[in-house]
Amino acid sequence: MNVSHLMFVHFKSLVFELSKLNQTLTRTKSFHALLIKTCLFHDPFYTTKIIRFYAINDDLTSAHNLFNEMPNKTVYLWNSIIRAYAQVHCFLDAFTLFKQMITSETKPDSFTFACIVRACAERHDLEGLRFVHTQVIVSDQGLDSICGSALVSAYSKLGLIDDAKKVFDRLKEHDLVLYNTMIAGYGSCGNWENALHLFSVMRGMGNRPDGYTMVGLLSGFTCSTVLEIGQGIHCYCFQTGFNSNVHTSSALVSMYSRCRCMDSAYKVFDSLSHPDLVTWSALISGFAQSREYHKALNLFEKMSTEGRKSDSILVATLLAATAHMAILAPGVEIHGYVIRHNLDSDTMVSSALIDMYAKCGFLEMGLKVFDHMPKRNIVSYNSVIASLGLYGFTSEALKVYNEAVERGFKPDESTFCALLSACSHGGFVKEGREIFRRMDVDFGIKAKTEHYVHFVKLLGMAGELEEAYNLICSLGDDVDSGVWGALLSCCDVHNDSKLADIVAQRVFDKQPDRSTYKVMVSNFHAANGRWDDVKTLRDDFDDVRNKKICGISWVKI
Repeated sequence: MNVSHLMFVHFKSLVFELSKLNQTLTRTKSFHALLIKTCLFHDPFYTTKIIRFYAINDDLTSAHNLFNEMPNKTVYLWNSIIRAYAQVHCFLDAFTLFKQMITSETKPDSFTFACIVRACAERHDLEGLRFVHTQVIVSDQGLDSICGSALVSAYSKLGLIDDAKKVFDRLKEHDLVLYNTMIAGYGSCGNWENALHLFSVMRGMGNRPDGYTMVGLLSGFTCSTVLEIGQGIHCYCFQTGFNSNVHTSSALVSMYSRCRCMDSAYKVFDSLSHPDLVTWSALISGFAQSREYHKALNLFEKMSTEGRKSDSILVATLLAATAHMAILAPGVEIHGYVIRHNLDSDTMVSSALIDMYAKCGFLEMGLKVFDHMPKRNIVSYNSVIASLGLYGFTSEALKVYNEAVERGFKPDESTFCALLSACSHGGFVKEGREIFRRMDVDFGIKAKTEHYVHFVKLLGMAGELEEAYNLICSLGDDVDSGVWGALLSCCDVHNDSKLADIVAQRVFDKQPDRSTYKVMVSNFHAANGRWDDVKTLRDDFDDVRNKKICGISWVKI
């Protein structure tokens, strides 16, 4: 057999093998060597394939080295290496390569732009997205459906739905994929009115919706006030046969769960022969958010029995449900599940475990979870700060906060909420004032209702009622009733009836039917012998729905 015939055999074998997608790293390296032997080393077609296989096998170093060795880099070669980095979430490297590409002789195409746009969206990089959008505009290609759809999706994910709509309107042709992207964008922002309008426009233009259309449309229904419209969409799905689509059925379960209509959610779920993890998670999370914690835990047990493996998000949701129940046993069982399925290294799960143990009365167990975490983030530090504050260990909570800052973690809104709560529980007025000041001055975080509730409680419990009152008055008329309620409870503690009357009136102006505050004020008046005022307030409790629910205590062994 002569050399030319041998090379021809090698060539045929190479073409056949490169058509397969399931190549191992060892075989990829063998093909790479074969490329060099058959003098096809600089052929862009085969090199692109090899780079793709290296990327699939998580060997980006070899992929990049091969890319650098190529003298003539085609657009396909550039796209392969950029996509390789983007797929493993190395977005900064992908973006750097994109910048190198636009200064090279090879210009990006629609697939290049679409890939880097998706990378910017995943990274929540608005500045980068604007830069890429500018490059799309100045390029000779113009805006086509591939790049346009990616831009619409990216702007939607970043919450910039108006920018997404501008891109959508500038496109000359609107296909089904583009309509679906825009409808899903509206849905992700909870803008169901515009999603429904665009759905009608799409049908009027002769585009037949598919399952993805219905999923995007259903994602916009997020509360019980729009349940009736969601039911209408369900009816349409039933009439058109979309309800048999797994993705649509999962979206229906999610929609009913968000709208707190758990009976309907369960009926849709029960009609599925093989519900996927997303559907299981939607139903379990729905029961948990509807405070039907036992049903959520029973469904999780059933899911596990059927061999379904939970993800970290669902486990964190279940741990939060257990924390609300304040019953340790289910939490310990879930902790065992976490260890068996190697989820204990997930920071979200570990943070939920810390919170669960603290709220179930086992702070030390939560701190042990924190000590054994291989990787920490600000969420895990927040959980520890909140837990220590809950038990009145304010000094320890402040030490944990300082440790987080020293290690380079940037505090967020939840951090300061936990800190102010800790100071309120421990009576650390001086420290609380400083934290409240630094939140805005040093970290640029504007105080929200939760922060004001804790800070007012801190000031009020320390006897600084006038300062707390003036602070609330400085916020204007849009103050949440919870902030006034925090001050009202402090007036009760310090027996300041004059201020209590003023604050109570502000509370009742905000929420006239809030029976909890009326009971508080009634008890306050009773303690001061103001029985006429007590009678006036008690007369408002004739309606059974406004009666305060009796407290219940139990001990579970």
